[in-house]
Amino acid sequence: MTDVLHVIVPASIRDPRRPSGGNGYDRRVCEELSARGWQVRTHLDGPGLSSIIRGIPDGAVVLVDMLVATVDHDIFTAHAGRLRLVALSHMTFANDAEAAVLAAAHAVITTSAWSRDELRRRCSLAADAIHVAPPGADVGDLAEFSTSGGNLLCVGAVAPHKGHDALVDALSAVRDLPWRCVFVGALDLDPGFVVRLGRQAAGEGIAARLSFTGPLGRDALETAYSTADLLVSASHFESYGMAVTEALAHGVPVLATDVGGVAEALGQVPDGRLPGRLVPPRNSTAMSNALRQWLDDAALRADWRAAAAHRRGALRTWTETTDVIEWVLQRTVASLEVPV
Repeated sequence: MTDVLHVIVPASIRDPRRPSGGNGYDRRVCEELSARGWQVRTHLDGPGLSSIIRGIPDGAVVLVDMLVATVDHDIFTAHAGRLRLVALSHMTFANDAEAAVLAAAHAVITTSAWSRDELRRRCSLAADAIHVAPPGADVGDLAEFSTSGGNLLCVGAVAPHKGHDALVDALSAVRDLPWRCVFVGALDLDPGFVVRLGRQAAGEGIAARLSFTGPLGRDALETAYSTADLLVSASHFESYGMAVTEALAHGVPVLATDVGGVAEALGQVPDGRLPGRLVPPRNSTAMSNALRQWLDDAALRADWRAAAAHRRGALRTWTETTDVIEWVLQRTVASLEVPV
């Protein structure tokens, strides 16, 4: 394999303060493709992007993160006739910019079947033009669970769309039970929301039981997962939910809102059991009821943990993820002629 692949990614991919799932996915896939012999040339979004795109030779294959493409859609649609665009969609935007880029792309890759179905419904994409490559997971050591099950972990940027305020509501409803919750994720996306969240927790009398670490590096995040009893998420939107599979990779059960592709990430064991529970979004009562059951019922905790351990052994690998992406890229290279 000697094919050159141009990859357009957000500039934040190199920012340790932005360890998003999308950035992690992009980095890992580029590493995997490079290891397979692709000449991966990574370009960052920024003021010089237009010049970068103009400098890419005719007929080149360009894998573009839709987070970039929807912002700079005019650049990509203007060059779609001479480049072989493959759009990588981590999330759906439901706007005209997204539709224009997807229509101009030679192929589209999504990270969940839910996202694929959403894009097909809204953008009228041909069935053979869109492909699903869910994130992989690196299986780690099994977590060391506590007896009480009270070590709760929430992973995700602290911002309104992640539903941290709804989670704090749910936690306040079980303040009579023993638990602590660690929040891992960026604190600077919406500082006002972080301040309000702190006031909310203080008003409910649970502030001392919450800790906010900010983003963590890989080793520290591994430690957070390996010492957690339960991953909790009240997010209002997730196209997949990499934190879910990262938790399951350590055998940690998950309590999350049933949004987007989270059900895909959670999965189930062959007998139909879930390694945790999904509750309706924006429903603090449903979340608090599930938390109370988890904290009160040792048999339930054992059942969720057994299912999570089983799911841990069946998680998709990054090799499998990259297999799908490479197949799409190879198909793009083989099926299209360089424009004249």
